[in-house]
Amino acid sequence: MIIVHGNIPIKPDQREQALQLARKMMEATQKERGCLSYDFFIGLRDPNTLVLFQEWESMDLLMAHYQTPHMKEFLNDLPKVINGNITTRRYAVQNIEEDEETAVNPPRVVH
Repeated sequence: MIIVHGNIPIKPDQREQALQLARKMMEATQKERGCLSYDFFIGLRDPNTLVLFQEWESMDLLMAHYQTPHMKEFLNDLPKVINGNITTRRYAVQNIEEDEETAVNPPRVVH
């Protein structure tokens, strides 16, 4: 699984436009193949920061997301509402439950 976390500072006077842009992006992206979750949150420390959290089945499916029309539209409209630098981080995550199952029931090797 791939997790993407981002912080998007937004202009206070463009807050409603930024929220509309985020909602539109969220709704379109959640329909994509491989998208496990995709949501924006408002920062508690700074209500003019949107926090982005995404989960994807694979890196290939995340890369395909970057080529969608709604992503291109989002990136085109984003400069109108941001206030500073966007930061993002991408993580490759291994499912602990799968690891625990393998440790309890290791695969059998047949010769």
